[in-house]
Amino acid sequence: MVAETSDVVQVSIPLPRSLDTRVFIRVATQAKAILLSLTTASHDESSSLRPMGSFVYALPDRFNQQQAIATTLFSAESSLEFTTRVAKLVARKTQLPVYVTNSISLESMGMGGTVEEEMEAFKGVAEAILSILPKNVVPS
Repeated sequence: MVAETSDVVQVSIPLPRSLDTRVFIRVATQAKAILLSLTTASHDESSSLRPMGSFVYALPDRFNQQQAIATTLFSAESSLEFTTRVAKLVARKTQLPVYVTNSISLESMGMGGTVEEEMEAFKGVAEAILSILPKNVVPS
């Protein structure tokens, strides 16, 4: 049995339109897959545990490079759409299978997580993830 090496990178970014909440991102890159973990935390809730959220598997479509196929492994309604979008984006950009677990809570945003706020959070998370992926994983 050959042990695969894994590169793990952890970063946090501020949640847009929120005073003290941060999005924590953990990216584990392996030879044939990527594992992403997303969650939020603020100073107020630093000692409390967050529920699991959603867990989604996505892989690139070999016949259409602009698409990705996603399967929900565990569903939490509040985070499923966000998780699926992140998984499909990373699978499409890297052409690798991706596992994404997400327990991000957008309730602490200015208006409680409206569509505009969710899109702003998605943009920030996507930019952070794509910037920390190893350059050999993201094709030009």
